[in-house]
Amino acid sequence: MAAVLKFDDFNLLDDGECDARIVAAKRVLGERLCILGHHYQRNEVFKHADFSGDSLKLSQMAAKTRAEFIVFCGVHFMAEVADIVTGGERTVILPDLAAGCSMADMANLAKVNKCWQELAGVLDPDQAVTPVTYINSAADLKAFCGSHGGIVCTSSNARAVLEWSFARREKVLFFPDQHLGRNTAFDMGIPLDEMVVWDFSKPLGGLTAEAIRKAKMILWKGFCSVHQMFQPAHIEHFRTRVPHGKVISHPENAFEVCRKSDFVGSTEYILRTVRASHPGDHWLVGTELNLVNRLADEMKPHGVTVEFMSPTVCMCSTMFRTDPQHLAWTLDNLVAGKVVNQIRVPAEVARPARAALDLMLEVVD
Repeated sequence: MAAVLKFDDFNLLDDGECDARIVAAKRVLGERLCILGHHYQRNEVFKHADFSGDSLKLSQMAAKTRAEFIVFCGVHFMAEVADIVTGGERTVILPDLAAGCSMADMANLAKVNKCWQELAGVLDPDQAVTPVTYINSAADLKAFCGSHGGIVCTSSNARAVLEWSFARREKVLFFPDQHLGRNTAFDMGIPLDEMVVWDFSKPLGGLTAEAIRKAKMILWKGFCSVHQMFQPAHIEHFRTRVPHGKVISHPENAFEVCRKSDFVGSTEYILRTVRASHPGDHWLVGTELNLVNRLADEMKPHGVTVEFMSPTVCMCSTMFRTDPQHLAWTLDNLVAGKVVNQIRVPAEVARPARAALDLMLEVVD
C-alpha cells in the first residue's frame, strides 16, 4: 500500500508546478471532488474553486453535489460546518489544519460554559437568555446553543435570528463577535445602554449583577482582527477626497465605522451592492483585502472604482495559510487514494450543532 505523500515534498514547489498538479488532479478525480473557495482566499487558490462564497453558502452548495471529497479552502470552523451539513457522509478536508480563525478562538466551550454558570448566579439563563453563536465559531459552541434552546446566525440573517431570540426570551448572549451583535441590535432599536460586554477573562464578565439584569444584549468580548483595522478616520478622509463616493462596510466592523458608512452588510451583500453600481461610482469598502482587490478588478471595466478602506494591508492571515502547495499536496494524496487533514465532527457534537443550524434556516426561511 502506497504511503501518504509528505508535505515537505510539496512545500518548495513553485506556484506554477502546483497549478499544474492541481489541474491534473481535478481532471482525474472529476465529480468525486468539489473544491470550495471562501471569498477571503488568496487568488492563487481561489481560482481553482468549483464554488465560491461565504461559509454556509459553500457548505450548502457542496451538499447538493455528488462529490465524495469536499476540499474546503477556508478555515477550520467552515470545514466543520461542511461536515455537519453533509451529515458526515462526505469526506471533508482542510488543506492546512493550521488555518483557524482568531475571532472563533476567542470563545471556546470552557469559557462559554463558565459564563453560563456565572449567569446562573444572577438569573436563570435557560429561562431568560437565548445563546446565539455567529457561524464563525467552533462546532461545540453551535452544539452548546442547540442544547440550550439557542441558535446560530450569519452576518446576513443576524437580525432575523435576534428577532426570533427576543420573541422567546428577554436577553441574548451573543458570541464570539461583539460588533456584529452590537451593530445588528442597534439597528433593531436596542439602545447601547442595554448592551454589555462580557469579558471572559474576568469574574462575572467584569460586570455587576445589576448591569446583567438590565441588559438585553450580553456581547462576548470577541472581534475580527482584520475588521478592527478600519477606523472612522479612514472614512472621513475618503469623504473629503471623494465627496461623491459611497462607503460600504461589513458588520464585523466597529460601531463607529458602521455608523459612518452608507451601507452595512455581509460579504454577499457587499458584492451584490457594488456589482449593481453605475459607471462613475466610487466605493470605499471595509472588508478583507483579497475580496476587495478582486472586486476592484471586476468593476474597473465597468467604470466603477473600488477602494480598500485601510491604508494598511490587512488580509486574513489564517485564510492566507491555504496556499497552492497545500492544495496540491491534498489533491495528489487523493489521487493516490490517501486522505489527509480530514475534518470530522463527533456525532455527539454534530447532532445539537445541526439542530441549531437547521433552526436558523427555519427561522430565516
